[in-house]
Amino acid sequence: MDLFRDLTPEEMEEVERATVMQTYPAGRVFYTPGETGEVLFILKQGVVQLYRMSAEGRKLVIARLEPVCFFGEMSCLGQGMYNTFAEATEDSLIYTMNCHDVGRLLIAKPKVAAQILEAVGQRLVNAERQLEEMAFKGLIPRVAALLLGAAEGDEVKGLSHQDIAERLGVYRETVTNALNELKNANILNVGRKHITIVDRKRLVRAASE
Repeated sequence: MDLFRDLTPEEMEEVERATVMQTYPAGRVFYTPGETGEVLFILKQGVVQLYRMSAEGRKLVIARLEPVCFFGEMSCLGQGMYNTFAEATEDSLIYTMNCHDVGRLLIAKPKVAAQILEAVGQRLVNAERQLEEMAFKGLIPRVAALLLGAAEGDEVKGLSHQDIAERLGVYRETVTNALNELKNANILNVGRKHITIVDRKRLVRAASE
């Protein structure tokens, strides 16, 4: 991964010795709020989602992570989970490093620290954009933007109404109504975990409203 691209083979061997490999099946929550251990997670295979739960039990997905990336509760990086759950949504292979080993790596390799700061900064930008959309955009534009971002060509596969609701921080029924509105307008075809974009231009226009 880019995080370690400037390390020598010998330094990579040291990193390998400092990491622990763990596998998590789909659906396993492997980090919960209140855990005290500081650890850096490196996602090698699979997909992980980070989410929070409201007092009413509503789920808000704040990030969907794919290989190869890092995340975790690391005060030495300014990177925190902040009352966040981490769940493997596909069978995942994850390496972990403790804070002491990460600190030694940062001291030895300032470029690694710079790359971490760059990644953390980009996540902050993404979080601010998500918050801005929640505050100022209506549901239809947010649903449209999410579908455009998740589409492969004109197909959106693997996203249920509940998945979309959790990413947007709303109720499933609200998402179902929004999708039906887009379907009735002949912009989408909606099936079970399979959405087809029928009119991309109009969907783009809806996302910008």
